[in-house]
Amino acid sequence: MSFIFSTHPLHRDAEAMLKTAGDLRVASAPDPETLLREGEGAEIVIVRAPIPPAFFKEAPALRAAVRHGAGLDMIPYDAATAAGVLIANVPGVNAPTVAEHVFMVTLALLRQFRPMDRDLRSRGWSAGRAHSDRSLDLGGRTMGIIGMGNVGKAVFRVAKSGFGLEIVANSRSPESLPGGVRFLSVDDLVSTADIVVLCCPLTAETTGLLSRERIARMKPGAILVNVSRGPVVDDRALVEALETGRIGGAALDVFSAQPLPLEHPYLRLDNVIVTPHLAGITEESMRRMGTGTAAEVIRILEGGLPVSLRNPEVVEHYRRRFPA
Repeated sequence: MSFIFSTHPLHRDAEAMLKTAGDLRVASAPDPETLLREGEGAEIVIVRAPIPPAFFKEAPALRAAVRHGAGLDMIPYDAATAAGVLIANVPGVNAPTVAEHVFMVTLALLRQFRPMDRDLRSRGWSAGRAHSDRSLDLGGRTMGIIGMGNVGKAVFRVAKSGFGLEIVANSRSPESLPGGVRFLSVDDLVSTADIVVLCCPLTAETTGLLSRERIARMKPGAILVNVSRGPVVDDRALVEALETGRIGGAALDVFSAQPLPLEHPYLRLDNVIVTPHLAGITEESMRRMGTGTAAEVIRILEGGLPVSLRNPEVVEHYRRRFPA
């Protein structure tokens, strides 16, 4: 029976699918040592935590690493490919969920939700109501989207059709931008947008993309929303801009260090909303991601290639290891 190893529990529907295809085992903890020990001999690893490169060494049974979601930064691409292991993901399935999160936190910042809610509860009606003097409409503003993949496009659709916002964007493929989006360089985008939304993948090019210099170019009162990855942003520069009121606020779902340390400055700032990397997680999205992942796992175990194969150059090596 095929050994399927998952770094985390999965949606019950996904687990039911996988248990018909093999022996599904879930790691007792997601740290590298536990993953290496408990995942030894696996044919498939389902990835919801960073996988150490050593996982792919001396792993003759390992066929594939399947990402439960879209981002591939948790899978060491070079190590997997060198070992002849397929890399797959389920892109786009949680994009509508992430887009909903973007607008939830954007509106909460514009309408002063955190300080209003706190003061209403602790100091009474008038104290909470006083925050309305500084609250702002979302309509009529310009949103800048950096990264126009599945998430970026989902954010665009809501922004344009739901709120009538002007949209500017930056993407590695400007020709793929939907109609109604104006392409700008990153420098021009951050100086133009009232709300900057980071939706880009973490790569060598995007690490540190929102640098101190670019944060300084943002409009006074602008808002930053990060549903990308933490290292895309210069944390120290962002904290300084928030503490001094240089920009209006930030909503951050991802961080350079996760879990976020309890003493981090983000946690004491009223103009910051922090969430624990859950923008794409709801009951519905977990089911979509889980069953999509399970379908790819079953396809691979039955001898096929994944629909969303991310390292196609590995196929020849893989077929030598596992002939169809």
